[in-house]
Amino acid sequence: MKRFAFKMKLKPGMKEEYKKRHDAIWPELEQLIRESGVLDYSIFLDEETNILFACQKQSGDASSQDLGSTAIVQKWWAYMADIMETNPDNSPVTIPLEEVFYMA
Repeated sequence: MKRFAFKMKLKPGMKEEYKKRHDAIWPELEQLIRESGVLDYSIFLDEETNILFACQKQSGDASSQDLGSTAIVQKWWAYMADIMETNPDNSPVTIPLEEVFYMA
């Protein structure tokens, strides 16, 4: 199983709204992510910097970051764009992180 991590940035004061939206993630989006091979997906927030840290376990080579061409993901990006730092296409600005230690 492959692990993939990346960071994003939340706009100040948007923690509760971000959590609220993810607590009600659209079932069709969750299904798409699962069907792409993402088996475990966590997002953590560093409240001092508003940096979101995401980590996924994947059964294949794809991650949720590879689903941007789908209509549902584009709709989710547009929905989240007002509370996160985004690119011109509304995708969140994401920075992949290199794994430097792992203990199983």
